[in-house]
Amino acid sequence: MAVCVVCKNDYWLSFEIKTVSGDTYTFDSFECAMEKLAPRCEHCSVRIVGHGVEVAGMFFCCGNCARANGGLGDQIRDAVGAHPGS
Repeated sequence: MAVCVVCKNDYWLSFEIKTVSGDTYTFDSFECAMEKLAPRCEHCSVRIVGHGVEVAGMFFCCGNCARANGGLGDQIRDAVGAHPGS
């Protein structure tokens, strides 16, 4: 068994994640892994659990937040859910 670095739960199904920088973390759930490792949107502070958007070295949850943050991301075209003829 191993102890989760976030919630300190000692769980027999815990798992490890190794980051690109070489750090290794032990978690008991994906929820704890996301809490520790997922970046926050620079505009609305939501956890970015998905692709997100990176503009000028900053991370955003979506193109709308990137554009709302001082006009960054004007080149981003949000196509998800939009009709192709719009």
